[in-house]
Amino acid sequence: MADEQAPPGIDPTIPSVARMYDYYLGGKDNFHSDREAAEQIVGLARESGADVREMARANRGFLVRAVRHIAESGVRQFLDIGTGLPTQDNVHQVVRRAAPGSKVVYVDNDPIVLTHAQALLADNPDTFVLDGDLHRPADILKAAAAHLDFSRPVAIVVAAVFHFFQDDDEVAAIVSTLRDALVPGGHLVISHSYIEPEAGEADKMAEAQGVYRRSASGSIAWRDRETVRGYFDGLELLEPGVVPVQDWRNDDPYMPPGLAKGGVLGGVARVRP
Repeated sequence: MADEQAPPGIDPTIPSVARMYDYYLGGKDNFHSDREAAEQIVGLARESGADVREMARANRGFLVRAVRHIAESGVRQFLDIGTGLPTQDNVHQVVRRAAPGSKVVYVDNDPIVLTHAQALLADNPDTFVLDGDLHRPADILKAAAAHLDFSRPVAIVVAAVFHFFQDDDEVAAIVSTLRDALVPGGHLVISHSYIEPEAGEADKMAEAQGVYRRSASGSIAWRDRETVRGYFDGLELLEPGVVPVQDWRNDDPYMPPGLAKGGVLGGVARVRP
């Protein structure tokens, strides 16, 4: 994507975490600033023996498996918050294969994400795209209610988003608001970056935070497994619990070596019927 093609209101010199993620996945919807920032993160991770691209692919695989499981369990409504740029096996594509006719609402606040999503879904009457900010979850739920019936089970998906929120209390409050919107049979899907800390790694983590601080989202926060598990309090956490995403109901025994020292944690929980 050439910088001069930036839509109105987009500053192509400021990296976007959505476009950086697109780059990690091999996409082309990114600017020079995104690629430069992403390569800095790739390099810092490589020095620690980690592979950011493998992390992104592992997170995508978790999302696919989680959504497929939920659709196969009978849920027919999905709310994907922090959608990101279109790639292979988006939520609506996975749902369409598992349960045709299900409704999917995508929410993001990145103008480029919204433009791409609206164009991609123009001819899909069961999928909707909303402009929304996760800092205001009640507003998202209110807007989504125009398309989803929250008196019936809904699956709320927040994949690889909360690590861009620095305030632990705010994240806990957001998750509480989302949980409270679920009725019996509803599901919550969350994935979140983590790093296995080692001696001498603090400097690299600080450098990575500095790179993300220059992005529109404003830095990154790693949280431990117990913190992520706490987001599912009051819900029935599905087996195998909160685990590295590549381990969540994955029949493929292959473990990319770049995931040995960190990656993304994921979990799926439901409101007991």
